[in-house]
Amino acid sequence: MIKDIRLTEVPKKPLSMNPKRFILWLFMVSIVMVFAGLTSAYIVRQSEGNWLQFELPVVFWFSTAVLLVSSLTAQLAFRAGKKDNFTALGVYLGITVVLGLVFLALQLGGYGMLVDEQVLFVGNPAGSFVYLLTGVHGVHLISGLIYLLIVLARAVKHEVHSGNLLHLSLSVAYWHFLDILWVYLFVFLLINH
Repeated sequence: MIKDIRLTEVPKKPLSMNPKRFILWLFMVSIVMVFAGLTSAYIVRQSEGNWLQFELPVVFWFSTAVLLVSSLTAQLAFRAGKKDNFTALGVYLGITVVLGLVFLALQLGGYGMLVDEQVLFVGNPAGSFVYLLTGVHGVHLISGLIYLLIVLARAVKHEVHSGNLLHLSLSVAYWHFLDILWVYLFVFLLINH
């Protein structure tokens, strides 16, 4: 006699994530670890003394505002992509790239102001850390700009649309991450200058 076998539990679908999204998350976690190590080293070294006290250049406030606005335009680009509004998508991505370049230019201007105040990369660890933290962030921001430019080129060819948003969503997520990272660094430097 054969008995009926009935399932009492429905098998759960395994969690899955797009491999490119997973790689981006791993990359962002590794960046967080790098900056956690650098800011920890900053605090430890500061407590040892021989630390130059100085104010951050006021231009860093403006660069922060520019970067926050760029996050808004990146999000508007994503919304336009979801609605297949190719013109708005291109315009907002282009504005985001320009704002990213303005941020970098303002940062370079801030470096000039630091040099004028005799806060140099060498000589005192306080200056070294400011240049290191902002410079490493700048390198990551340049990588974000390159990715945005690649997505912009695809958007111009109409390869980015509501049915193909992966690269747009990844580039926007990375851009937001870089903005949040900068706000963290800026607040950290303001508090621990």
